[in-house]
Amino acid sequence: MNKLEPSISVSALNEDNPSACWYVYIIENRLGQLYTGVTVDPRRRLRQHTGAIKGGARALKGKGPLYFRKVVQVNDKSTALKLEYAIKRYTKAQKLALINDTLALPAQFEAKPIGLARLR
Repeated sequence: MNKLEPSISVSALNEDNPSACWYVYIIENRLGQLYTGVTVDPRRRLRQHTGAIKGGARALKGKGPLYFRKVVQVNDKSTALKLEYAIKRYTKAQKLALINDTLALPAQFEAKPIGLARLR
């Protein structure tokens, strides 16, 4: 994709309520390291992290390819930031269990898993 190409709208991911567009994601890099973040546009954020467009995290620079391992939709920014904080405190084993759906998200977070195929 070239830098002038618009990102795909997140509203396509959230048909039920386009105004509630916050996502918490876990990315895996080529070294097997896991990175957790929040965004309103997962496709754009992955492009930023891969260096296709400006704005990616330093922690991921030069460690591609990068892959979404888990993306969940939450109702608002506050919930997204709290869930991100909770996940960042997990061990790698707990994060992998979350990715493999053998560990549930904390009960206080109302989150909707997003199929990764929809983000490609």
